[in-house]
Amino acid sequence: MFTEVNEVKSFCEEKGIEIIDFKVVDLSGRWQHLSIPVERFSEKILEDGIGFDGSSYGFLTVEKSDMVFKPDITTGFVDPFCEVPTLTFIANIYQIGDEIERFPGDPRYIAEKAERYLEETGIADKSLLGPEFEFHVLDHISYNNTPNHQEVLIDSKQAHWNTQEKEVPNLGYKVSHQRGYHVDMPKDITNDLRAKITRKLEELGVKIKYHHHEVGGPGQVEIETQFGELREMADKTLILKYIVKNLAREQGKTVTFMPKPLYGEAGNGMHVHIQLFNDEIPIFYDENGYSDLSKEALYFIGGILKHAPALLAFTNPSTNSYKRLVPGFEAPVSICYATANRSAVIRIPGYAKKPEAKRFEFRPSDATANPYLAYSALLMAGIDGIRNEIDPSLEGFGPFDVNLYELPKEERDKIKKLPTSLKEALEALENDYEFLLQGGVFTESLIFDQIKRLKIDVRKVNDLPHPKEFELYYDL
Repeated sequence: MFTEVNEVKSFCEEKGIEIIDFKVVDLSGRWQHLSIPVERFSEKILEDGIGFDGSSYGFLTVEKSDMVFKPDITTGFVDPFCEVPTLTFIANIYQIGDEIERFPGDPRYIAEKAERYLEETGIADKSLLGPEFEFHVLDHISYNNTPNHQEVLIDSKQAHWNTQEKEVPNLGYKVSHQRGYHVDMPKDITNDLRAKITRKLEELGVKIKYHHHEVGGPGQVEIETQFGELREMADKTLILKYIVKNLAREQGKTVTFMPKPLYGEAGNGMHVHIQLFNDEIPIFYDENGYSDLSKEALYFIGGILKHAPALLAFTNPSTNSYKRLVPGFEAPVSICYATANRSAVIRIPGYAKKPEAKRFEFRPSDATANPYLAYSALLMAGIDGIRNEIDPSLEGFGPFDVNLYELPKEERDKIKKLPTSLKEALEALENDYEFLLQGGVFTESLIFDQIKRLKIDVRKVNDLPHPKEFELYYDL
């Protein structure tokens, strides 16, 4: 949006901006923020940055936690939710040593390094990603975790369980269990909200392909973006989540991107479509290859599938992620690839026929991921596949152009499986991370920070008695 400080100051005077806000991503993928009066914004902010406690962001130990962030003024946008006119910038993280320099573990910097490494390999000069975002729009969420009381209560006015509601006026038009895919109004009560979200995102430069209701009856929806370069799409992922949550709140709704918020319902994925270009030429297309894919595309797929268990520590970094990755809900569990097959980890869309549209999607990932780390890890796995010519067929990954859930058990058992828990994914990452270190893209310290942080999550969830256990074991 801007290239120099004077442009920022002129814009602020013209638009009546009173506050400058800075968004900084933490290790988990959440935005943190700090704001200053517009009068304090100057060239000095860009040069020296603003200090903060890095340990609170999950990056460093407490004794080495002093860090600074510097705004990237090219990312500026006017915040649509602040009462006081506010201009927001996404910021980069720097570490303090003899000099202030880029922090190697800054997720945004890792995305930059991944893009640069791709160019250095000579494989391609551009990686394009197109994420699909599934989430639930709800009317109520409450939860409690105390020693004597564990409870979650979720409600959606359009959910099938509200057909019998008598305490308040009930107009019917509920969405049947798992029958919400592309459901129309009046059952689709979130259409106007999605349209407002779409228009707001377009205003902020996040191009939307389409939006629609998803399979899950209790308010599950999807917004799919147009393609963009890796770091750009990571920025836009966080912008999208920010707009979705805050606009829903303004409308009296609440949103969750949790992979599996509701038992027995379809979960929320974040499928990631991937393309590579070199001098504007798509390198994934070959009319003589399987599903019109080039050998580079197949090697890229081979790299992702080979490293898939370790990748999930970045693409599916929550304990809840693995409650979605179960058979029967269109989420993949088998490490393989295929055309137009939603039960495969890698799906090649059958409708993408033209060279410039040829692509595939990684289906396991979900929006609990830090997008900078998840997208970079996927790219690094694919690059490793191309550099080492990892043939997915020779590795036993398919193609499997059949419904994997309907294969005889003995045939299904021959196909390698994704981790069934976050603990398994972290163990896989501990044993397979060298591909992430190539080109200095990821750092060992960030990888081990990720593992350490997520092991704490695993322990917290595993230590908590579950209500189902009382049903199973209380009377034994």
